[in-house]
Amino acid sequence: MKIATFNVQNLFHRDRSFLEKPYEDCSVEWLYEIDLLLGKIHKSDKDNERLRELSYMVGIDNSLQLPYAVIKRKSGFLFLKGMNYSKELKAGELTDWNGWIALQNAPLEPLAIDNKARVIADVNPDILILQEIEDRASLEEFNTVVLPKFDCEPFKDSFVVQGNDKRGQEIGILTRKGFEIQSVRSHIFDVSLSGRKIFNKDLLEYKIRTKEKNTIFILAAHFQETRKDNDLSGIFRREQAENVAEIYKKLLAEGKENIAIVGTLNAASFCNTLMPLLQETNLSDITRHHSFNVEFDKGIDAGYYSLGAYQKGVNIKQKDYLLLSPELFAKLKKCGLNRRGVWPEKRPMWSIYPNIQRKNQAASEHPAVWVELDI
Repeated sequence: MKIATFNVQNLFHRDRSFLEKPYEDCSVEWLYEIDLLLGKIHKSDKDNERLRELSYMVGIDNSLQLPYAVIKRKSGFLFLKGMNYSKELKAGELTDWNGWIALQNAPLEPLAIDNKARVIADVNPDILILQEIEDRASLEEFNTVVLPKFDCEPFKDSFVVQGNDKRGQEIGILTRKGFEIQSVRSHIFDVSLSGRKIFNKDLLEYKIRTKEKNTIFILAAHFQETRKDNDLSGIFRREQAENVAEIYKKLLAEGKENIAIVGTLNAASFCNTLMPLLQETNLSDITRHHSFNVEFDKGIDAGYYSLGAYQKGVNIKQKDYLLLSPELFAKLKKCGLNRRGVWPEKRPMWSIYPNIQRKNQAASEHPAVWVELDI
């Protein structure tokens, strides 16, 4: 059986707060201009348009995370979901709009959507954990409509739990026939001693029965990303790692030996914030296994080891992990990483899909990590 984890950075549309802003940091000047425009008693249409541009560039319009309109693509149409627009079923070139609506998200490049499916088709796992998906409806459409375009049979079952993030960063699971999802447990309500929710996204426990009637347990995590307040981000991430390590040890104490921890942990393996998982448990990272298979960097980069990279000749910073308990690690047959959908930032250091000509056509900034087990 094969397990894979892949942070797709959304399937069809992505929250605007995650999109790159191609502007230099002129926030002081922008805020000054906003003050001048707001101080005008009579504002022209041009003034109002400029205010909207400035509010986007300084991030004011991201202060309220509740969406008042979300556009979703279904069967070739754009559907509108909003608080006060329940009767507006779809948007098209002939549709009359009732007033101005602020949109929370933006559609992804169609080639990027195809390349996400191409990566999954190439890996072809039996159990697939996806990070940063919009919702179950999007996952089902991707599974049944997009994957078959690349000769990838749709997965039999899919499951998504709404987490703590309101920007379409859910964790989902897809399984093939013969792999039964027996239970799912969410940790969105776990709190620290201070009363703060530990997981800003979620931690999910899956109990799965395999074709061979064995039971495996998968913990799917998405840890705190690094922000400007790096120290605080690190504190949150370490707290999350400690919590996952505690749950893992509890499962072991209950006699549950076949355990995998997967997902985007958002830090390199040497980072202090991941010590509770990587150094204070008996978990093993599959990238350290002798069978780890990946297409190495080209030229001089093939012999280079970047600090925080997956390994020598695989010079992208490790953020995504597939960790196994000793019982599962002993059953490891093959493992690897697919980064053909990842755009190289500086130069073409590794092979990518031929149709990727620009960064926004890439499948994701994350590779897909997979393991094949004899179980």
